[in-house]
Amino acid sequence: MDDDDVVVEMVRSCLEKEGYQVQVAVSGRQAIDAAARDPLDLIVLDVLLPDTDGLDVCREVRRRSLIPILMLSSRSEDFHKAIGLEVGADDYLAKPFSAVELIARVRAMLRRARMSPRDAGSEVIQHGDLRIDVSARRVEVAGQPVSLTPLEFGLLRALASSPGHVLSRQDLLNRAWGQDFFGVERTVDVHIRNLRLKLRASAPEREFITSVRGVGYRFD
Repeated sequence: MDDDDVVVEMVRSCLEKEGYQVQVAVSGRQAIDAAARDPLDLIVLDVLLPDTDGLDVCREVRRRSLIPILMLSSRSEDFHKAIGLEVGADDYLAKPFSAVELIARVRAMLRRARMSPRDAGSEVIQHGDLRIDVSARRVEVAGQPVSLTPLEFGLLRALASSPGHVLSRQDLLNRAWGQDFFGVERTVDVHIRNLRLKLRASAPEREFITSVRGVGYRFD
């Protein structure tokens, strides 16, 4: 979903060559409608759209769905990337980008989103009133479900599997994103912030994740 026909065709061609079925939306409204109507596995979304800001589209889609979202933008500044991740994008790719990088990101995001119960195992992680059912990819706090994106779930699982231990940003990248992650370590900070907000909404009196300055994060 992009306002630039050349980029649209490049993305479509790359994905179709890899065997993916591609549906194109040329406006933000079309993108929102498609996400609500069709069983999409992943959205590639540009920040600049002819009728609205892609960030608003991302925010609206995320209110209704946990579909993985990869944002594209020629704005490579860190604050634009942070905003994209904060409104619900799972990953961010700055233009110009290569076909190899695009396909690698898409594969990694789909692999995380499609991880089956068999791949995940029957593990259940329980810490007080926090329960993580790995096979069902379900998180509950005091019996109340917490809706997490695939990346947020991966981060929480990684941290909760090693309570009391500090995990560096690179550790978390490897565990939640995988070895083929192309981005920067600071991406973790934005997703951790979103994860904390969701957990606090269910348990405002408790802080599950502690920042360890200059190192990473610890699950308490």
